[in-house]
Amino acid sequence: MATEWFVTQKPDFYKSLRMLPDKEMHQIIDKIEQLTQDPTPDAKVKKQLKYMNGRLHRIRSGDYRIFYTFEQPYISILALRRRSDDTYDEDLDVEFLGGLAPHFDATQVSARTQPDWERIFAPKEPEKRPLPEPITVALLEQLHIPQTYHARLLPITTEPDLLDCPGVPDEYLLLLDQYMFERPLVQVLQQPDYLLRDVQDLLRYKEGELLGFLLKLSPEQEKYVSWGMKGTGPTLLKGGPGTGKSTVALYRVRALVEQMRQKGRDEFCILFTTYTNALVKSSQQLLQQLLGEDIAFVEVQTADKITAQLLAQAGIKVSYIDNYHLLNLLKQAIKQVELSGNTLQQQAQRQALARLSADYLEQEINQVIVARQLTTLEEYQAAARVGRKVRLNALQRQAVWSVYEKLRAMLAERQLETWQQARVKAAELVMRGEVHLRYDAIVIDEAQDLDPSALRLLTSLCDQPHRIFVTADANQSIYGSGFNWSDVSAQLQFQGRTSILRVNYRSTREIGEAAQSYLANGVLDSEHIERTYVNSGPQPGVRVINNGGEEVQFLARFLPAAAREVRLSIGACAVLCPTSKAGKALAAELKQYGIEATFMAGNELDLTRAGVKVLTLKSAKGLEFPIVALAGFTGSGWFASVPKNYTEDEREEFLAIDRRSMFVGMTRAMRVLLVTIPADTTSPLLGGFDPTYWNLGN
Repeated sequence: MATEWFVTQKPDFYKSLRMLPDKEMHQIIDKIEQLTQDPTPDAKVKKQLKYMNGRLHRIRSGDYRIFYTFEQPYISILALRRRSDDTYDEDLDVEFLGGLAPHFDATQVSARTQPDWERIFAPKEPEKRPLPEPITVALLEQLHIPQTYHARLLPITTEPDLLDCPGVPDEYLLLLDQYMFERPLVQVLQQPDYLLRDVQDLLRYKEGELLGFLLKLSPEQEKYVSWGMKGTGPTLLKGGPGTGKSTVALYRVRALVEQMRQKGRDEFCILFTTYTNALVKSSQQLLQQLLGEDIAFVEVQTADKITAQLLAQAGIKVSYIDNYHLLNLLKQAIKQVELSGNTLQQQAQRQALARLSADYLEQEINQVIVARQLTTLEEYQAAARVGRKVRLNALQRQAVWSVYEKLRAMLAERQLETWQQARVKAAELVMRGEVHLRYDAIVIDEAQDLDPSALRLLTSLCDQPHRIFVTADANQSIYGSGFNWSDVSAQLQFQGRTSILRVNYRSTREIGEAAQSYLANGVLDSEHIERTYVNSGPQPGVRVINNGGEEVQFLARFLPAAAREVRLSIGACAVLCPTSKAGKALAAELKQYGIEATFMAGNELDLTRAGVKVLTLKSAKGLEFPIVALAGFTGSGWFASVPKNYTEDEREEFLAIDRRSMFVGMTRAMRVLLVTIPADTTSPLLGGFDPTYWNLGN
């Protein structure tokens, strides 16, 4: 029986492939097809080279060489280089190798390729590296760069000017840069591996039919794809940022499809829930690659989309209230509520309510009472308030319950509902059998940011607990204060079916450990996990700024310098801010310094847009960027100072939530991370940077 080979590729390879004319590209793809039949050397077309302990191979295709490694069942395509000299195989040039020694271990990251803070913050810009050949119309047409951008690109003569070129999408700038300057093999080896379901997908990617490729699973990740599928209950996979939980969840869908097929099922439906609408399209496309025609058996939706679908099925139209108006209505409810008991008891309840901020009370009502579907005061009195630091005795809970009932009545009068109320209503419709929506299996990704009302609704749609797969990381939760799974549903009992991913593939060790040290006071899940990292680099930096103007000047120097250091365009940079107001201001001011920057709200994300992406910390959830700056904290409300009217326990709880938001922002960074903090800040959120882990500058 012939060995079946699967192909993975480095980003460097398929970017080089896209530069080729169609005829040569087809020839290269034909050679890769040949490798899938047999990758072993034949001393002619396929040859074993002396590097990487003999693991490095090449296959010839005309004047091109395809460099690859193989280890059953995977063939890893590393790089494509144009070389007509036959002696090139024996004496690879130094520039191509980038310092690669014959016995180089590809799992070790070379410090020579990592960013350097001294160069990034150098007072003078480094000498500009000239392009090895002029940019011509013929070259731009060969690379399929639209004519719209030709006028901007043709005058460019140096690499920094190319990577900083405004108004041109990053995709085209990096394509040109890679054409002009080949990446050394030592850098290519550190790039992630992407799986090719079909070699012909390379053509589909070039023609714009695919947005990207699916990451290849590591051995650690692969074992959890089908783990627990034959059990009697649901499975929970935990893991920190960058450990690949979402990728495992995608592969879990394929495993569930295969299980259904093996049982002879030809009609079934699997639900894959994503955290945001922005991730629906990309998840659908990745699943399309993974499943082929079987994508017809999978539905990709957010929990709130499911909620709306169920309510519409029941003929219920909902008008949702936003948080701003909800808080105003809650303040009215507090003033108007009639409290029970004698005069002394009423006075005590009033005092209890006065000590609670509207923000805290809103969370108590929505996340404890509504989301957990507590229907009586007695149920609320007995409920465990997991993660809530402000202790409430029986009399105080009675006061909160009275406000809740008043608020609920006021919302009903105005025919308004919160999302938590809508989810609860949808779940009740399902339980009573008044609406019909059933899934044979459900995969819930990033469950830590779904409150119990959403999780209960989702689990009610699947009557096979062993086909419920959940991924979560409590320490990335940027909303609630936590909950017990048993508070959600009797179906969510994970005993013996919980495991943890430990390897971070996104951030460098230095960024990961610095972020963990910062989070120390905001952890929800305190379980000790021994983390490992694939990449390493410089310590993340913290710089103190005196005012907003100084911060913008500093970022205007830092962002392009950091991008040049990692040989990427300015579009590799993201600035994450605490509020939309701060983000919009920073984007506008960066433009005044010649830095193309765009503020993007959560529902307006366009990661293909040229220039620096400016987002709020919460909008950045689920994303990643090579270079990240956390900025905009000057005069930004909560982040600048803790409100004086909050009790100590409230401050501690809200600070823990906001510290996790900061942590999520930090862990979006892959290679370079910077935090700017105002010199006059009194916020504990902008302290706690241990010099053991952070470069604090002078």
